[in-house]
Amino acid sequence: MPINVQPDLPAKKVMEEENIFMMDHTRAGSQDIRPLNIAILNLMPLKEDTEVQLLRCLSNTPLQVEVTFLNTGSYIGTNTSKNHLDQFYLTYEDIKNNFYDGLIITGAPVENKDWEDVIYWDEITQIMEWSKTNVTSTLHICWGAQAGIYYHYGIDKYELDSKISGIYTHRVHNRKVPLLRGFDDVFLAPHSRYTEIRKKDVENNPDLTILADSDEVGLFLVMAKNGKQIFMFGHPEYDRLTLDLEYKRDLGKGLEPKVPVNYYKDDNPDNKPLLTWRAHSNAIYTNWLNYYVYQETPYKWT
Repeated sequence: MPINVQPDLPAKKVMEEENIFMMDHTRAGSQDIRPLNIAILNLMPLKEDTEVQLLRCLSNTPLQVEVTFLNTGSYIGTNTSKNHLDQFYLTYEDIKNNFYDGLIITGAPVENKDWEDVIYWDEITQIMEWSKTNVTSTLHICWGAQAGIYYHYGIDKYELDSKISGIYTHRVHNRKVPLLRGFDDVFLAPHSRYTEIRKKDVENNPDLTILADSDEVGLFLVMAKNGKQIFMFGHPEYDRLTLDLEYKRDLGKGLEPKVPVNYYKDDNPDNKPLLTWRAHSNAIYTNWLNYYVYQETPYKWT
């Protein structure tokens, strides 16, 4: 799929080096089709890494996609340069009158805070409320999924005894749901989190459907309103080395993290991790774009 971004976005060069078709605004403007407009609210601290990960996931369909990156206006992190944010990011105030075919809300390193203690919580809730009327389908990831299912359905998170980190096996439910088209009975996906949404709380809500879960780490994929809201509690967008970097970062902080499960060969952090989840990750994003965005969104918003 041609991904349409600003021509000088650093992630564009990374993607082109991976032989992924990227497009700039000039070429996109010469094509007589309407691109899908996807907004990405990037709450991750290393925003440039997340940009590459998500653009890679969105690159496996023939549809043209125009991406707008969003940052919170109420909090500016220090792990990404101000120049990068000023050049490539907008805030809710910039786009609140716009309509988008799809919205992605990423995870964020604030799991151990109460909702109202998150500096940008009021802004996040504004965006989630806005998404009900101005977005065809919203895909929430990890903390974004926990925040979304709490805001929309009142289902709270619970702290875990220790951090979940690793590659876990999940089983598919409701196979006929298009989001799972092409999936095997079981699949692997990364998780990295300190909190959880409990399965029984979701099962008790008739508006929510569990699409995939794990015996080891619980929920992975939950859907509401026929795909208007999708909650993904893992990180299938992660690169091969993302968990490795997190593990070594936590080691350096003296946090004594556990070795990520089912990740390094022989559970030895000196070994290169195997990439075992990319195919199903691609399938999730491709199915989301096709069946819940492209097939559902109006050609012209009114």
